[in-house]
Amino acid sequence: MRLILLFCLTLLTGCNPGPSNALRVGMELNYPPFETQDSSGKPDGVSVKIAEALAADLGRPLTIVPMEFGSLTTALKSGNIDLIISSLTATDERRQTIDFSEPYAFTALALLVAKDSPIQSIDDLKSPDRRLAVKSSTTGESWATKNLPNTKRTAFSEDAACVLEVIQGRADAFLYDQLSIYRYQKKNPDTTRALLKPFTEETWAIGLAKGTPDLLQQINAFLTKFRASGGFEKLAEQYLSEEKAAMQAAGIPFMLR
Repeated sequence: MRLILLFCLTLLTGCNPGPSNALRVGMELNYPPFETQDSSGKPDGVSVKIAEALAADLGRPLTIVPMEFGSLTTALKSGNIDLIISSLTATDERRQTIDFSEPYAFTALALLVAKDSPIQSIDDLKSPDRRLAVKSSTTGESWATKNLPNTKRTAFSEDAACVLEVIQGRADAFLYDQLSIYRYQKKNPDTTRALLKPFTEETWAIGLAKGTPDLLQQINAFLTKFRASGGFEKLAEQYLSEEKAAMQAAGIPFMLR
């Protein structure tokens, strides 16, 4: 297990852990535009704005607790954080140890391949001579383990390492969420292609500890109000307007809805 970073970023008091009633939200601040930092180092992104709105709705001050993605569930179960809002897929495996809110985003797995690669679909990876890059502790890694047992897999803790594997020819594909694959292809248009046609769908939700039904009810009520008030539409326009237009042009429903 990776060590949780021994510092916190709070939206209220710098690195002070905040009041005892603070809503402590864990996230990996390395996944723009959902979880990232602005030019001054403060937490920013879609997930941060959702956390801010949720804390305000609950009447609690907010503390963002940054850590590596693979440590989030452990931190939640140990009581070091109250919630996970970090583009976390609600899987059956995770439901065995934590609870989830209603979904707030709908996405799919996709592939990043080299521009001149013969790979055209996920089926082209189902052989032992193919090599796949995945990010550790993600549903991409879990899906590949279950569905591509004959494919050589290498897991990395950073997205950038997976992209580099494809660009430098050490991997035939990077398996990750649809939106990220789109963005990485846009950053590397001369060397990569994005295969965005979904072959499996996922939902993102807020993770919380088991045995907290009142908090779960409050979170679900907040999500209903936030959606009805156009909150997700506003975040899409603020952070994802280009991606939303591209997905709609390709006939792919946009994820925040």
